[in-house]
Amino acid sequence: MPELPEVEVTRLSFVGEITGARVVSVCMGKALRWPLGCSVAQLAGRTVRAVRRRGKYLLIDLDQGLLLVHDHFEMLTTRGTLRLNDPRRFGAVVYADSEDAPEARKLLARLGMEPLSDGFDAKQFHAELKLRKTVIKQVLLAGDIVVGVGNIYASEALFMAGIKPTLSAAKLSRPRAVKLHAAIRDVLARAVAKGGSTLRDFSSTNGERGYFQLEAMVYGREGQACRVCGTPIKAIRQGQRSTFYCPNCQKT
Repeated sequence: MPELPEVEVTRLSFVGEITGARVVSVCMGKALRWPLGCSVAQLAGRTVRAVRRRGKYLLIDLDQGLLLVHDHFEMLTTRGTLRLNDPRRFGAVVYADSEDAPEARKLLARLGMEPLSDGFDAKQFHAELKLRKTVIKQVLLAGDIVVGVGNIYASEALFMAGIKPTLSAAKLSRPRAVKLHAAIRDVLARAVAKGGSTLRDFSSTNGERGYFQLEAMVYGREGQACRVCGTPIKAIRQGQRSTFYCPNCQKT
């Protein structure tokens, strides 16, 4: 499933083309996780003002209301067709009058800090971690402290910060939390610059594949030598997800 960098790469690849476009028609496929919230006919004639991202959601601002898009949608505009596909139908497309509307708040209100924004504060990050006794990897994936640090990038950030993924979040000292804070920003920024990670079939709207996975330090490298110390990379299961780490570089 796409993570924050892939969603941001997708946004950047079409925002310039669709901004200012007028919606001609909208086609919805099979039922998704939640209903659209309006008839597709109501969207025809509206103009796309901007495309933003909140966590893994794309927010398409219209001249009246907004669309919260996650993985599956087809919208014909005067500047081309915006099509997102979700064969497993885990995604959602929801119309709301504004971000303060109940439909939008249901999806966005509990999301944590945006890691690539100025609002991602290291001091607040550490304070939130001190309240969590869960292992740090799972806390990062939860998304209610910092949003968008998915499985690939959580493993990479923890390696960069030298933190063992099974460590309780509450046990992180402030210097180590600050180091992790910086690692999260660095890893995600580099992933966006590399076009995200293409593990199966991800590509941007212009068909370009991501290349971050080619420079991953630990993710997907079980048994291979650590690029820093040469120790074989280990993999464990946490919350039904694979976690990769170096037992030497991430001892505590």
